[in-house]
Amino acid sequence: MANSNVQVLVSVAALPGKEKEVTSLLLQLVGPSRQEEGCIRYELLQNHVEPTEFVFIEEWESEVALMGHIDSIHVQEIFRELGNLLATPPVIHRYQVLA
Repeated sequence: MANSNVQVLVSVAALPGKEKEVTSLLLQLVGPSRQEEGCIRYELLQNHVEPTEFVFIEEWESEVALMGHIDSIHVQEIFRELGNLLATPPVIHRYQVLA
């Protein structure tokens, strides 16, 4: 049977030369997000070949838990601060495990 949890990949692209600032801000999301109700997995990755590329790998118990996370104060504040440091807006992809 498929897993009913919500699987999420969030792509974040820093402007060239802004990787350290973006890393610092994104890392501030990890601890609080892992403590949120409904969070199962919350990891931040940085591409070794292209260091401007970051990805969050997330798993949430439900769509409601994910939306609570997205709407949380800490997420909203960090993404406001990231505004001028990003090449493109973050891209959020939701997935369902099939097997």
